[in-house]
Amino acid sequence: MAAWVGKKYKMEKSEGFDDYMKALGVGMVLRKLGNSISPTVELLKEGDEYTFNTLSTFKNTTIKFKLGEEFEEETVDGRKVKSVCTFDGDNKLVHEQKGEKPTTIVREFTATDLTATMTAGSAKCIRYYKAV
Repeated sequence: MAAWVGKKYKMEKSEGFDDYMKALGVGMVLRKLGNSISPTVELLKEGDEYTFNTLSTFKNTTIKFKLGEEFEEETVDGRKVKSVCTFDGDNKLVHEQKGEKPTTIVREFTATDLTATMTAGSAKCIRYYKAV
């Protein structure tokens, strides 16, 4: 099992998140709130099912998925999308969200860090996390 499975990561800094949220059509109030939060995330694995938890003072979300299988997801900002998650190598989780505004989130895990690169159209955001 990979060293990062079950480990929690706390966001330390974020670049371009406001532009990313604008590209998704998120309103100003929710963008301000989103920019003020430092979520903690964790990826768990049980058998062939994964659970990705995002925990914050604003809202907690959980998605459950099997690699390569499409699932329905409601994003933190309330969009309903169809998603597919796959691994590129053994530490890079690629999360494709298909809907009115398609998004790709690539999360690269190490034992000490997590880097999440999120793209929506031409907007790109990078969020940096440290293991806690």
